[in-house]
Amino acid sequence: MPVLKNIDGKSGCPYLYYPLLEETGIVKHCFTTRLGGVSKGIFESLNLSFSRGDDPEAVKENFRRVAQAMGTEYGNFVFTDQTHTTNVRRVGKEDAGKGLTRERGYADVDGLITNEAGIVLSTFYADCVPLYFVDVKHRAIGLSHSGWRGTAGRMGKVTLNAMKAEFQTDPEDVICAIGPSICQRCYEVSEDVAIEFAEAFPESEKEILQDKGNGKYQLDLWRANEKVLLEAGVKESHIAVTNICTCCNSRLLFSHRATQGRRGNLGAFLCLV
Repeated sequence: MPVLKNIDGKSGCPYLYYPLLEETGIVKHCFTTRLGGVSKGIFESLNLSFSRGDDPEAVKENFRRVAQAMGTEYGNFVFTDQTHTTNVRRVGKEDAGKGLTRERGYADVDGLITNEAGIVLSTFYADCVPLYFVDVKHRAIGLSHSGWRGTAGRMGKVTLNAMKAEFQTDPEDVICAIGPSICQRCYEVSEDVAIEFAEAFPESEKEILQDKGNGKYQLDLWRANEKVLLEAGVKESHIAVTNICTCCNSRLLFSHRATQGRRGNLGAFLCLV
């Protein structure tokens, strides 16, 4: 389960972290809250999006505070370009700052992997699912954004396959975390989405979908992503699953659904040390 750190605000912005990842001893990571930043209005206060209308200088200051909280440098972040794909990109030191201090030079990337220390993989959220991957044997990491489309497309497995191709990763050696995101009770979907999940997870349909009638269903993205990781070969004891819902906790976390889209972005960050 994720744990809240720095809530007193004395040592950087408050953030959530997973003891299971921390115990590997080879990474630093966090999932930010909406607290501890300088943004105003609907973005209050630690908004990490440049594309939703916030003051860019406020967003930059927010990233400086995240860097301080993580004990890293402002120029070490590397951003995704999230468009709900299952595209995964390998990045390295030559990519430092892309998305923050300089142009990315790539598009349509929802997952990042690396085996280089110091590079901070960065993905962004306001209800979708963050997936963290730490290969303790080969000292390689991955971080992926998995909304309903990514989950139906098995983003977790795609990321592990990319790590296997690049770093010889064996899923049995990987420690994973499913980060804070929208829970099943809060996540109502239409019948077309439910049908796609029923087809993608035929043996788990009743486990991840609750039929509410009138063509409405409650979707469990946490369990669906856990199933993807287990099917890909990750050990159950190597998976930490969140119990924190972004929508239920919209005073602590940004939620697209809770605010009808009037919000900032949270960040998930992962770095080899």
